[in-house]
Amino acid sequence: MKEFELINHYFKGRGITRRDVAIGIGDDCAVVEIPDNCQLAVTTDTLVEGVHFFPDIPPRALGHRVLAVNLSDLAAMGAEPTWVSIGLTLPNVDMAWLEQFTEGMHEIAEYYNVQLIGGDTTQGPLTITICAKGIIPKNKALTRSGANVGDWIYLTGPVGDAALAIESRKRGIALSAEQAKRVTEKLHYPKPHVAAGQVLRGLATACIDVSDGLLADLQHILNHSTVGADIDVATVPISDDLKSIEDQALIDMLSLSYGDDYQLLFTVSDSNRSAVEARLSQYGVEAKCIGQITNNIGNIELFKHGEKYVLPEQIGYEHFN
Repeated sequence: MKEFELINHYFKGRGITRRDVAIGIGDDCAVVEIPDNCQLAVTTDTLVEGVHFFPDIPPRALGHRVLAVNLSDLAAMGAEPTWVSIGLTLPNVDMAWLEQFTEGMHEIAEYYNVQLIGGDTTQGPLTITICAKGIIPKNKALTRSGANVGDWIYLTGPVGDAALAIESRKRGIALSAEQAKRVTEKLHYPKPHVAAGQVLRGLATACIDVSDGLLADLQHILNHSTVGADIDVATVPISDDLKSIEDQALIDMLSLSYGDDYQLLFTVSDSNRSAVEARLSQYGVEAKCIGQITNNIGNIELFKHGEKYVLPEQIGYEHFN
């Protein structure tokens, strides 16, 4: 199968069709309509085999994952996902693999009402680049720069399961078959908090998604907002699967220093706490308060059971580090 046959078979004409797409796949550019009084949010991520995913990941899971991580970025800005384009580099044309990969991608796109509007295919080591777009009411975008001293720090859900899935393979951490299945599902099928991001518009003061690690991503908020933070490690939500590990230091490292959780980490003023908790709970999100913003600019102070705590391992993931 040649390039344009591949595009026509697996991408063109599949998935939903949005009324705001004037020109989709097939021309040199896509053309879309942006509603009045809205702004365009754009995010791009590249995922490389062996760096961002294991070579043996099921192709359907990979199709889901590559789109989900970009939708999570849109969620962190409070955006409504709308359109996506893909750059797909393949070592060869494996039709069975492509069928499953595109099925996974189209499934999550349809769920969030996102249309595939273009992209490119090339030959080479397996690499996938997604450019996702969304719309936000004008001047209502959530950013990393609005946190204020006294704001409370929240997470939309537990962290560390994806890290456990990865490290159980690397370090040989003993897990039952059911535990391994659950945490691998968290790694392979992340759920972007799109609705929660839109709920937080006008209520949260700052927001980011946890992709590189809780503390590393919190540091971005602190740097952009020129503030500090106190975090109560004991209040950070984790799953029963992660709690089952006997090594407490490893639990803390996986939940605080890893990534791939795609929870939203946000700050909210004291006056808006109740409103945020109530509105998120309507969408099945039980956000947990894990700390507070301080005037200790750029610094994160960790506490555990009332005592200062030092994390034993490196904070967060960074390319070229």
